[in-house]
Amino acid sequence: MPTANCPECDEEVYVDADSEQGDVVTCDECGAGLVVVGLDPIELDLREVSEGEDDFDDADFDSYDYEDDRF
Repeated sequence: MPTANCPECDEEVYVDADSEQGDVVTCDECGAGLVVVGLDPIELDLREVSEGEDDFDDADFDSYDYEDDRF
């Protein structure tokens, strides 16, 4: 699996082999949102969040277990 260093914490980040430019990944170490800006070699840059946009994508909701939020 290809890797690149996180521009925020310099930790190694694994990127799917079939990733494309513009894909968003997350650094497991610091939690930074990163965007794939280069493919050969893999290059990552910090994902900029526009005003009014949340700093997560729909995939975050897929893994959330709503049943654990019982009162």
